[in-house]
Amino acid sequence: IHLAAKKAAGESVTMPLYYYRENVGGMVELLAAMNDVGVTQFVYSSSAAVYGTPSANPIYEDAQLAPDSPYGETKVVGEWLSRNAGLADGVSWVALRYFNVAGAASDDLGDNSINNLIPMVFRALALGERPQIFGDDYPTADGTCIRDYIHVADLADAHVVAAARCESSRSAEIFNVGRGVGSSVREVMDTIGSVIGRDVEPEVVARRVGDPPASTAATDRIEKALGWRATHDLRAMVASAWSAWQAFPPN
Repeated sequence: IHLAAKKAAGESVTMPLYYYRENVGGMVELLAAMNDVGVTQFVYSSSAAVYGTPSANPIYEDAQLAPDSPYGETKVVGEWLSRNAGLADGVSWVALRYFNVAGAASDDLGDNSINNLIPMVFRALALGERPQIFGDDYPTADGTCIRDYIHVADLADAHVVAAARCESSRSAEIFNVGRGVGSSVREVMDTIGSVIGRDVEPEVVARRVGDPPASTAATDRIEKALGWRATHDLRAMVASAWSAWQAFPPN
């Protein structure tokens, strides 16, 4: 199961060669090492970033790939490498296109990344600051971006069934991994306020370049092929993330 990669889309725009070296170069070395020792089963951590700005939602796996960042491009190349390893070396592989991962599986496994919305809000509140919303003039119900959030524990379960798929049959498959449900930035912040018991009063600032108005997963394929479906809702993600943040607050 290959999870190791750099994953900050914004950073990849300013450091594209670094991202290609780490994500693509590292994967080439891994696949070569697998071939050397006869490993023939492989689960690849891909990303919804391969789609870029979608033309329609929900996004199906056969949608056009048009990544908006070097990070997304490296994930497309990773899928190509997986396919070629299957064709040339007989590798049975599954690529999982993650949507927006959130929550904590346990208190000691919290997400403190300032690039992710929920911990970003926690950090701002801890510092006495107003969390930021990057644009409220999108063509969505409340004007803020919509994303498909998935609990990290559900994502882990998806890897288990993907690995079993590689073991049971010769696989060459790509699956979206999300809930198939979109939540806006304001909805996430309202849920955070409800969970922590205080009002969250965000500051609206300018849009970020490259943020699509909405991105939600079509999950029909993984549900039918692997029998997998996410079971945690947005509130469960926020509650588990908040519990982990309180148990192990970052410095």
